[in-house]
Amino acid sequence: MLKEYRTIQEVSGPLMLVREVDEVKFNELGEIELESGEKRRCRVLEVDGSNALVQLFESSAGVNLSNSKVRFLGRQMELGVSEDMLGRVFDGLGRPIDDGPEIIPEKRLDVNGQPMNPAARNYPQEFIQTGVSAIDGLNTLVRGQKLPIFSASGLPHAQLAAQIAKQARVRGTDEQFAVVFAAIGITFEEAEFFVESFKSTGAIDRTVMFTNLANDPAIERIATPKMALTAAEYLAFEKGMHVLVILTDITNYADALREVSAARKEVPGRRGYPGYMYTDLASIYERAGRQKEKDGSITLIPILSMPEDDKTHPIPDLTGYITEGQIILGRDLYRRGITPPIDVLPSLSRLKDKGIGEGKTREDHSNTMNQLFSAYARGKDAKELMVILGEAALTDMDKLYAKFSDEFENSYVSQGFETNRSIEETLDLGWDLLRILPRSELRRISDELLDEHYEKRE
Repeated sequence: MLKEYRTIQEVSGPLMLVREVDEVKFNELGEIELESGEKRRCRVLEVDGSNALVQLFESSAGVNLSNSKVRFLGRQMELGVSEDMLGRVFDGLGRPIDDGPEIIPEKRLDVNGQPMNPAARNYPQEFIQTGVSAIDGLNTLVRGQKLPIFSASGLPHAQLAAQIAKQARVRGTDEQFAVVFAAIGITFEEAEFFVESFKSTGAIDRTVMFTNLANDPAIERIATPKMALTAAEYLAFEKGMHVLVILTDITNYADALREVSAARKEVPGRRGYPGYMYTDLASIYERAGRQKEKDGSITLIPILSMPEDDKTHPIPDLTGYITEGQIILGRDLYRRGITPPIDVLPSLSRLKDKGIGEGKTREDHSNTMNQLFSAYARGKDAKELMVILGEAALTDMDKLYAKFSDEFENSYVSQGFETNRSIEETLDLGWDLLRILPRSELRRISDELLDEHYEKRE
C-alpha cells in the first residue's frame, strides 16, 4: 500500500512543495489525487531532508493544499516497449494517440537509459542513404553518427525531416531498418503534416512516432526525446534493428529546460539557459551509436532552429560540441527557391570519410566530393566578384566556375522534397556537373577515375 501525504505546503506554477515525506527519491514518479477524485502525475525534482519539490505533468489548477493527496510510486518514469510500437503514434509520455489499442509491453524500461560504456562502442562506418544528394554526396550520414540539422525560423526543416524519415535506408536487402520520430513542442498542423506524410508513403509502418504539442506541459516536452531514445534502444540493441532517430525541434526542448530551471529559481547561464544544459543535451545525444557484439545501431539527427539565425546561440553552439558535424540550412538559398536549402560549404559531416568508398558507396565518391566542394567554393567567389566588379572583370575560367555554381545549386542541391536519389544517381549527377569544367581543372580526381567517368558521355 502506497503511503499518502496531505502535506502540500505550496504550489507555484508547475512546481509543488510537499513536506514531511519519507524515503522519497530524486526523479521518482508521484500521483496527486484532487478532492474530486481526479488524478494527476508528477515527478520529484529535488529532495531536501523531509521536503520534496515535485513538478506536475499537467496543470496545477484545482490543487487544494488541504484536501489534495500525494502518493509516491517508488519508480522512475518508464516506457512499455514492444515491437508492436512500429507503425504507431504516441504522445510525449508514450501514450497511444492514434485510436489504436494499448501496447502490451514486452518489458518496461527507464526512460533515462543506461550510459553506453565508451569501450563498448563500435566506430561508425556504414553508409546510410537518405536520398538527399547534398547529404549523401557531400556530408554523408554514417550509421551510429550524430548529425544535427541547423535550421532557422521559417525554413523548411519539417519537410526535410519528413523526407529523410521516409527515404532513409541501410543499403542491403537483409537489414532491418526503423525510424523513431519525435516531434517536440510543435503545432497541431505540423503534427498532422508528419502523420499524414508518413501514412501517404507507407513509411509509418516502420516508424515509431512521438508527438508533443506546443500546448502540452513543459515537463512532457523534456520527457519526449527520452521516450523516443528508449524506444530506439530497445529496437536497436534488443531487436537488432538499425534505427534512425529524428528529433525536431531541440530548441523547444531547451526552452522547456529553461522554463523549469527558472521555476526552480536556479542561477541562469548564457541567455537564461541553465548551466547544466551541455550535460543535459549530451545525455540525449550520447545515447546514439553502435555497440560491440550487437547488430543494431542508433543514428541520430537532431533538428534545431537557431534563434535569430545565430550559430553562436547556446543551443546550436553546445550541440556542435557534442555531435559529429552539422547540416546547415541557408535562408538565402531558400529565398531563391532552392529546396532543400542545404548550404553545403559551412555544413560538415566529420565521419563522412568513414562511410564512403568502394564496397560502401562507390570508388569515385571521395574524389568527386572534394572536387565538387572545391569547384563550388571557387564559383561562389567568382559570383561575389561579379557583383562587385561586374561580369566583364571575370576571366573565361571564372565565368565557367560561376556557371558551375549556379548549375550545382539548381540541379544537385535543389531536388525538392519528393525526389529520392540513390547514391549512384547522386554521384553520376556530380560527374555531369564536373563536365562543365575542363579536365585540366579537376586536379582532385585521379587520372584513372577521370578516364573512367569524365570521358563517359550518355
